[in-house]
Amino acid sequence: MTPGARVSAAIEVLDAIAGGLAAEQALTRWARQSRFAGSKDRAAVRDHVFDVLRQKRSAAYYGRGETGRALLIGVLHGQGADLDALFSGVGHAPAPLSEAERAFPPAPEDRATRLNLPDWLLPLFDTALGENADAAALALQERGPICLRVNTARIAVPAAQELLAEEGVQTRANPLAKAALTVTEGARRIRNSAAFTDGYVELQDAASQAVVAALPSGGRVLDYCAGGGGKALALAMDPAREITAHDIDPRRMSDLSPRADRAGVAISLVDTEEAKAGAPYDLVLSDAPCSGSGAWRRAAEGKWTLTPERLTELTTIQDQILDTAAGLTARDGVLAYATCSLFREENEARVEAFLARHPEWRVARMDRYDVTPDGDGFFSAQLTRE
Repeated sequence: MTPGARVSAAIEVLDAIAGGLAAEQALTRWARQSRFAGSKDRAAVRDHVFDVLRQKRSAAYYGRGETGRALLIGVLHGQGADLDALFSGVGHAPAPLSEAERAFPPAPEDRATRLNLPDWLLPLFDTALGENADAAALALQERGPICLRVNTARIAVPAAQELLAEEGVQTRANPLAKAALTVTEGARRIRNSAAFTDGYVELQDAASQAVVAALPSGGRVLDYCAGGGGKALALAMDPAREITAHDIDPRRMSDLSPRADRAGVAISLVDTEEAKAGAPYDLVLSDAPCSGSGAWRRAAEGKWTLTPERLTELTTIQDQILDTAAGLTARDGVLAYATCSLFREENEARVEAFLARHPEWRVARMDRYDVTPDGDGFFSAQLTRE
């Protein structure tokens, strides 16, 4: 595909998203209908789509509209792309820009457009992040780093880097966690590399790794909201731990067993009744459902689809999860609460509300991880009984 044809494809996908499809669904449908597109073509179309989703408000401002074409014109203008070359009308490229489309407005003056946030989220960013609010919002407009977790139960970090380098994947040490690497070159070769297929490395954000690395070693561990199982796999690198994984929707854990086999670790998957029957646990990790605001550069739809009502609903779910998880934690155990959210409403406020309901508990440790070139935004708190 030519660069212009890739732009046309991205416009088609964006229009499908506007029609109600989720971004991943729209991209998958396009890929299935476009068997001619190679891996580089699919990657380029995906990049265009997610660049727009991260910067949708400013893209609509510069492109003067909400259509896929307008949004892509707006974001490519902001990137300084050669619009005449991409919108040439030749072959499968989109039609040339009209005079009206070429009349780009000056840089936006209002803060919400500049930061690419809905108006109602600005106070939440300010309350949670203070003087760092703008920097975080701007960071969420960029592509996130590709991070790996080295399976230190099987290989040392330097040896893993050498193994990856042999297959064209260059990495650097990530300061957020000892087992974390940031990929600097060859990211699209990871999944076919021997280091990945043989279980020496896993894709996992470095801040997510840092949350796990800060947890106490050993003991019986329940990953109560396991999802895909990334944290459970990280927990299992400690051979002194006995890992049990649970999720309210077991389908989310469907890939966890083969991933554990690949990594050479043992993880027991249980349903809700089995999780309760296995209590008490020395450590219960509750990585609760949340807004995902700390990871919006990877799931950029979230900041446009989140509503105040949904945020309130999430905080209620988070309270319920904490209360349930507390009942599964041993008397002298640790209850760990984590989110990939930036908002105080989902983080410190939930811990404060929990302590108000359960005065016998206290905070043993609390950490915040900002959105940076090294990792996503995360929050974690470790709670113990007096």
